[in-house]
Amino acid sequence: MTDRTEFAAVDAALAARGFTRMHFELDRIEMLLDLLGSPQRAYPSIHLTGTNGKTSTARMIDSLLRAFGLHTGRYTSPHLETVRERISLDGEPVSEERFVATYREVEPLAELVDQRSAEPLTYFDMTTALAFATFADAPVDVAVVEVGLGGAEDATNVIQAGVAVLTPIGLDHTEWLGDTIEDIALHKAGIIHSGATVICAAQEEEAARPILARCAEVGATVAREGAEFGVLRRAVAVGGQVLTIQGLGGVYDEIFIPLHGAHQAQNAAVALAAVEAFLGAGARRQLDIEAVREGFAATSSPGRLEKVRTAPTVLLDGAHNPHGMAATVTALQEEFAFSKLVGVLAVLGDKDAASLLELLDPVLDHLVVTGNSSPRAMPVEELAELAREVFGSERVEVAEEMPDAIEAAIAEAESDVPGELSGVGVLITGSVVTVADARRLLKR
Repeated sequence: MTDRTEFAAVDAALAARGFTRMHFELDRIEMLLDLLGSPQRAYPSIHLTGTNGKTSTARMIDSLLRAFGLHTGRYTSPHLETVRERISLDGEPVSEERFVATYREVEPLAELVDQRSAEPLTYFDMTTALAFATFADAPVDVAVVEVGLGGAEDATNVIQAGVAVLTPIGLDHTEWLGDTIEDIALHKAGIIHSGATVICAAQEEEAARPILARCAEVGATVAREGAEFGVLRRAVAVGGQVLTIQGLGGVYDEIFIPLHGAHQAQNAAVALAAVEAFLGAGARRQLDIEAVREGFAATSSPGRLEKVRTAPTVLLDGAHNPHGMAATVTALQEEFAFSKLVGVLAVLGDKDAASLLELLDPVLDHLVVTGNSSPRAMPVEELAELAREVFGSERVEVAEEMPDAIEAAIAEAESDVPGELSGVGVLITGSVVTVADARRLLKR
């Protein structure tokens, strides 16, 4: 059994590489993986990129593949509570023992790469190598891999996956990927390699152009939401929704997913098409409907309209850009009947906070502005100023620390409805870091 202090030491060694340091070149990760014997070649992969919905879609794909009896590895980011969440085997975060053992194998080779390179391996380079090595060692039948940022120059793009998935693309990470949706889509389309099958969510025309151009350039086959697959019907159900999906191989009905919002229904259609493509279903062959239903019913997506308390209801949602927040707000309006909803908001400094606030304004009665634990968090007073411009001073409260913000929000939610808390709620949102901070406080 691994000593907790040993895992803590490995965690600290990874963090010392700079949690937010980014350096987009594949040379270093390729050198490291070559030294490791190219573990990413030991299994087929499904590769996902997009602006929103990647992690939820990856988790659905993982769950579906397991319902068909396959051993899966899943690599997603960022994590909420522990770095081990990034590397899952058969749906569960890798154990501390396995994480440490793999790190010890990779560590001396990583040091060698660092010595040979002008820039040392990043945190993300290292977790990517750890994931691929873990999957090869397990071994897995298939890896479900989410890009960290972008696509073409992301460390995960060494896999050259046979199935590439593109979730909806919008404006985010503009400092790295460009100022237009077309520029961002061009980066993300870089995960499409020769002969791949591409599963593409509905995109704005600006995003669709470079994606289709890339498919033509490398000889990839593309299946598009709205043409080859999509959601036919959806109905709100207790704890989620029931869907009828047009897949590549036929119609799949009575599918329950324990997740809220039209965006999650869209993610489900994309996930099903990706699994159909991977398993060889298509015009003449449909997947087993019972396995599909089982896979979707077992899906979870922590931090995506996740209910962590009742009376009052407390929801956590990691929406951090306008596209994601618009989906969250629509789901709140369609699927929750709050008589009063109080928000807790903390965002990162490089995000479009003004747009997030404008989207939240119609659904929140009151807003508590706070900070999160990221060194890149927007200063609380700066966010508060923006909030007052949108909400008016009387609807905005400021709490420097997250525990105080949650306490203030719950007190405000309860203030007008003594003894009747079933219709009141608190939404904590603005960043995955915000959700992680709140989750640690609320799920203890």
